[in-house]
Amino acid sequence: MTTDQSTDSGCTLCDLPVEGSGVTADGDDFCCVGCRDVYQTLGDLEDLEVDAEAIRRTRAADDDADGMREVPADHEATFLEVDGMHCATCEAFIESVSCETDGVSNASASYVTDTVRIDHDPEAVTQEDLQETISGLGYSAYDREDAFSRRQADNWAMGRVVVGTLMGMMVMLQYIVLIYPIYFGGLFYDERTTEFLEATLASELATPFYLAIAALTTIVLAVTGKPILQGAYVSARTRSPNMDLLVTIAAVSAYLYSTLSIVVGGDHIYYDVTVAIIVIVSVGNYYETTIKQQATERLSDLTSIQVDEARRVRDDGGHDDVAVGDLEAGDHVLVRAGERIPVDGDVVDGEAAVDEAVITGESLPVGKAAGDTVVGGSMVADGAVTVRVGDDATSSLDRITELVWDLQSGTHGIQKLADKLATIFVPVVLVLAVVATTVYIALGDGVADALLIGLTVLIVSCPCALGLATPLAVAAGIRDALERSIVVFDDSVFERIRTADTVVFDKTGTLTTGEMTVVEADCDDDLTEQAALLEAQSAHPIGQAIAALRPATDGGSDVLEEPTEEDTALESEARAESDRVGSFETHRNGVSGVVDGEEVIVGHPDLFADRGWTIPTEITTQIDDSRETGQVPVAVGRNGSAEGVIVVGDELREAWDETLTAISETDTEIVVLTGDDAKAASRFREHSAVDQVFAGVPPEGKAETVERLKERGQTVMIGDGTNDAPALAAADLGIALGGGTAMAADAADVALVDDNLSSVDTVFELARATDRRVKGNIGWAFCYNAIAIPLAITGLLNPLFAALAMGASSLLVVTNSSRPLLDD
Repeated sequence: MTTDQSTDSGCTLCDLPVEGSGVTADGDDFCCVGCRDVYQTLGDLEDLEVDAEAIRRTRAADDDADGMREVPADHEATFLEVDGMHCATCEAFIESVSCETDGVSNASASYVTDTVRIDHDPEAVTQEDLQETISGLGYSAYDREDAFSRRQADNWAMGRVVVGTLMGMMVMLQYIVLIYPIYFGGLFYDERTTEFLEATLASELATPFYLAIAALTTIVLAVTGKPILQGAYVSARTRSPNMDLLVTIAAVSAYLYSTLSIVVGGDHIYYDVTVAIIVIVSVGNYYETTIKQQATERLSDLTSIQVDEARRVRDDGGHDDVAVGDLEAGDHVLVRAGERIPVDGDVVDGEAAVDEAVITGESLPVGKAAGDTVVGGSMVADGAVTVRVGDDATSSLDRITELVWDLQSGTHGIQKLADKLATIFVPVVLVLAVVATTVYIALGDGVADALLIGLTVLIVSCPCALGLATPLAVAAGIRDALERSIVVFDDSVFERIRTADTVVFDKTGTLTTGEMTVVEADCDDDLTEQAALLEAQSAHPIGQAIAALRPATDGGSDVLEEPTEEDTALESEARAESDRVGSFETHRNGVSGVVDGEEVIVGHPDLFADRGWTIPTEITTQIDDSRETGQVPVAVGRNGSAEGVIVVGDELREAWDETLTAISETDTEIVVLTGDDAKAASRFREHSAVDQVFAGVPPEGKAETVERLKERGQTVMIGDGTNDAPALAAADLGIALGGGTAMAADAADVALVDDNLSSVDTVFELARATDRRVKGNIGWAFCYNAIAIPLAITGLLNPLFAALAMGASSLLVVTNSSRPLLDD
């Protein structure tokens, strides 16, 4: 049984307040019908055995024994962007150190989104203190909206690579010109010159030369290799071996052996190995980052819709532009057509059509008048209103933003394949190196020779090839995706998503264009033209769709040139159209006016009734039938009677049917999720490829729906608007339409720049192909290791040849990664 309900408790599904529009079903309270439908469909499945509280515990990414994140009442949440996190080990380390800080109750980090959430007492520890604490660990922490710090971090990353490349070239030049010829019979030198070089490099005169190389190598190791050394430190600190530790062991071992050789007067230095390992791996990682940044720049034209300023009304009737943060409960703000409402509140004056799609997902503007509630972030499409600021002076849009950030900070990244292998490979390599060194010493070989064998084993373990295996393959995936107008934000997508069990589509703006168009015009041509001329005076989205029916008058050029006879004719025609409209008046539910000397009304049947006009039975029947299909019927009449109906609807995207059908044929469950009412989603409920349709679901409810679907398998969410952002962030894979909002793109893992729904399947093909490439690269690296390590242990391979072999294996990985992933 379902009844209307008003209660102080929260919605059973999404935890939103249950107010007058809420419902009760089987003793559970819901904020809307959509949340009730989701809960009844997914909440009681016996095989899932989940409840709303369990879902909220999972979403909180909590590690406590009882699964609840207990945040003291006087604590606040701070979200920071952290540059330098690149593995699950970094997440655990930052969370651990943050929680040990006085005044901090909880911390949750995600390297996938470079986000950390810290719940803390602002009186005991400030945001600046938290930034210093995390930055003191070797990372770079700053506010998520601090664009300057983000650019500064990017510049430091590029600077480290430049320093490593330049210093590395100076080191390698000395080896190529002076040291390598000794090992290869002189190469391009004659016999006398070769003997001279051998004698000089073996004497004390070579010590300053070696020290100069050591200094340059130290710069490369400390500056360029800082992120790698930091990753190795975190790995050792948390006892979780990863690729950084393997690379560091090889690079530092060669560095320490060479430095010790200089101290004892030896002439075997292998700084070239250190430089090659650090520079090659750093350049590979930087290349991947650069490709990702290039992809992100493709979305630079996305519109950010958060409001920074408001027009506050003074007591004398004037107004001042103030920051939204300075608004207080009870203040009055004026919002005009085309502007966004800054905060939640109530209308105290004026009438307007308000587009709430960005918040609720509802495709049609909603009429608002005195006494009605409005939500911050929604746009006034037509008219103007004065809004009284609500008690908490906050915006629904801001709450959605915080929910997205909360979900992102709890999105713990998976351990990459190379790092998983490193947990086994690192201990094995270390044991082999120690055992080999010990055995050679026990057999009577000198300590220096034994250490050289151990060093060769560490070098030959091929950290470069393994270190490049994942970033270069991922970079190839991002590159190939970009060529297909697909932007990948999260590089871990290719390792964690290869198949999908459920694909969830938002309706408005995803399966549809989100734009109103005329579906049918059932009235004579003269009346249609009169309605179009009248609606041309309106800014309402439905009115603009009807206005498009008027005869085209725009055929001129945007270039400023001398007006032609054709331009003059077009301008005259436009003026003539304007002159045909004798008067115009806008109403909450339509427009009216005089066109060609006749009184015309275009709008809701209630407007006709209010004006005392008649509506024939056949017109009423046609209106009811159109509403049943989810369309918007607009009555059109003149001189006291309705004479026809113009049906307006949200236009379906091109190839939407083919996309749904193609995905369903892969045994993937398809769910349509929308903030619109059930009628607007009826066409999808009847589609053979769609398994479930949930309508009237708010943003928080969408996120909870996705969480529940994830219990059944890998879940992909596809959306475009800010109202979809929480669900995009909650999903295993979030795909945003490129024409959507900046928040949707920020919450998603992938964006389809060209708004082409058929690209969804391409995302999975690229993920599978990239995964095969990663495994192929690692396979080549381990095949090499299977041959090279035994040779190193038996003494048949010295460090120099080991370095050359390492370079060859790295070149093989680079070549393999440069191939296209998909055949067009």
